[in-house]
Amino acid sequence: QLRLVESGGGLVQPGGSLRLSCAASGTGLDYYAIGWFRQAPGKEREGVACIRNVDDSTYYGNSMKGRFTISRDKTTKTVYLQMSGLEPADTGVYYCTARADICIETVAIGLLATDFRSWGQGTQVTVSS
Repeated sequence: QLRLVESGGGLVQPGGSLRLSCAASGTGLDYYAIGWFRQAPGKEREGVACIRNVDDSTYYGNSMKGRFTISRDKTTKTVYLQMSGLEPADTGVYYCTARADICIETVAIGLLATDFRSWGQGTQVTVSS
């Protein structure tokens, strides 16, 4: 059973930066893809970024490209989401999640929450002045 625990959320001013962490535990982690999704009140869960453990390949949602960076530390089994240039529209609960092997089925479809099976409890990010 895979367990994911997020941390690092908080309140940040527009234009600021924040780094989220996802601590993973369980068996077979090397064969998982770890993703970040976010959900704003009244909106659907949106794919943010994903990293494939087997080769460190990454995928980003369109509105995050150039502002967010996903990375991982193999030693500590932690996946990070470095966020910069934050905007009020980035406010929401950020979830860490995992699926077997790949991040996306096709580029056209992108990150789909329904493709991911294990979810953390989420961490709140609020961007406001």
